[in-house]
Amino acid sequence: MPAAAERLAVTGELGRACRPRSEQALIRGAMAGSEADLEALFRRFWPRAYRAAFLIVHDHAAAEDIAQEAFLAAIRRLDRFDRRRRFGPWLGAIVANRAIDWARARAARRETLDEGADPASPPEVPAGRYSQEVLTALASLSPEHRAVIVMRYLLEYSPSEIARALEARLKEVER
Repeated sequence: MPAAAERLAVTGELGRACRPRSEQALIRGAMAGSEADLEALFRRFWPRAYRAAFLIVHDHAAAEDIAQEAFLAAIRRLDRFDRRRRFGPWLGAIVANRAIDWARARAARRETLDEGADPASPPEVPAGRYSQEVLTALASLSPEHRAVIVMRYLLEYSPSEIARALEARLKEVER
């Protein structure tokens, strides 16, 4: 019965299985106020957003907060989203930029508090997905460099997508 109820909620039909809705259809639905489409977008993009945030900030609670805040920011700005592009890279850029900001703020707090903790110590590892060597190497990089690695190899951005996503940040830093 639960599968039938889910199918009814998604398709409005009970008899046949449905194909997952396209990203564009979900975005149109979310913009029109469909909670189901908004939830489907969240379910589709949450895992990657969380992993990207975690690999940049190395803090589970912060990664959850960053991914949630980034998703909410993206939803609030859906009217400005260029629907000819993919939603994932746009959300990933928001996640990466928020994660960089969080990591910088944490580093500034550490400097202010003058903690003796080693900032390059490896984070607590999420269930066997990444080797300790990879996490240690990521921890030794600046948040900006971690973001580039995460965007390229986890989020699978092209180099030009990474450049576009981080271009605004570079202009911000130059000011």
